[in-house]
Amino acid sequence: MNIDDVVLNFNPGSLLALDIVIALIMFGIALAVKVEDFKAVITMPKAITVAIAAQFLLLPAVTFGLTLLLQVGPSIALGMILVACCPPGNISQVLTNQARGNVALSVSMTAIGNLLAIFLMPLNFALWGSLHPTASKILEAVQLDALDMLLKIVLIIGLPFALGILIGNRWPALTAKVQPWVRGISLVALLAFIVFALVGNWAYFMAYIGVVLLAVFLHDAVALALGYATSKATRLDVPSTKAVTFEVGIRNAGLGLGLVFAFFDGLGGMAIVAGWWGIWDIVAGLALATVWSRFTVRKNREKAAVPA
Repeated sequence: MNIDDVVLNFNPGSLLALDIVIALIMFGIALAVKVEDFKAVITMPKAITVAIAAQFLLLPAVTFGLTLLLQVGPSIALGMILVACCPPGNISQVLTNQARGNVALSVSMTAIGNLLAIFLMPLNFALWGSLHPTASKILEAVQLDALDMLLKIVLIIGLPFALGILIGNRWPALTAKVQPWVRGISLVALLAFIVFALVGNWAYFMAYIGVVLLAVFLHDAVALALGYATSKATRLDVPSTKAVTFEVGIRNAGLGLGLVFAFFDGLGGMAIVAGWWGIWDIVAGLALATVWSRFTVRKNREKAAVPA
């Protein structure tokens, strides 16, 4: 059976649980967002502009080109485009901190990126998906409505995000105690869902993972490289470069997985791409952040050892 014909097995209860987990992730992200973070558009306009352009303009376009270059199947191509259109992942700030980057900038970019994604994600996905020579046929078959996707995104991203910002700014002391637990639990829950999804569809996963592995590996590497390259090209400082790199490279693939089941009935290539991306970008991100951190520490020690 071709991967484009595979439909993964999930019951309605599991899909509802996934929606709740995604909403909890967005709520946890928003708890750390302060109203002042949105002022970064004024205080750090260059870095914010670079991050937004890289995420919402360049990454979907580059991903589109990558699917054509790799000549992947229609459902894999559409899965890659969907992931590229997703908002920033919820661990970008953790990785930025690990890499000794600009955490304040990362928080602001995540806040602004998720807010913009509510409207830009369905438009981007509909645009690039419809332009793809083979993946567009899947969109035609399901008659995807960008408005329907927007409403879904508002429910599982917009409302939890708004509620989290409201609570976080209204009760900061309580939020400071609760927020780490919410983010930790939601991340573990998402990883658990992905693992159980893989186990429950193990035969499909083993049959087609070879096709997806290279695509996800290259796609994630390209996303991280794009964030780094745009930062360097616009001459951002090193801490800001690290923040933008992770902001562009780490996507909310869990949201993408939820949308695959909501609109595409768990279509094999799309679901496996989104599910594997959710695991791999954490592995790749942690590896890069660790190497970057050690390099920075060593460089600082060398500078300190040089006599004034």
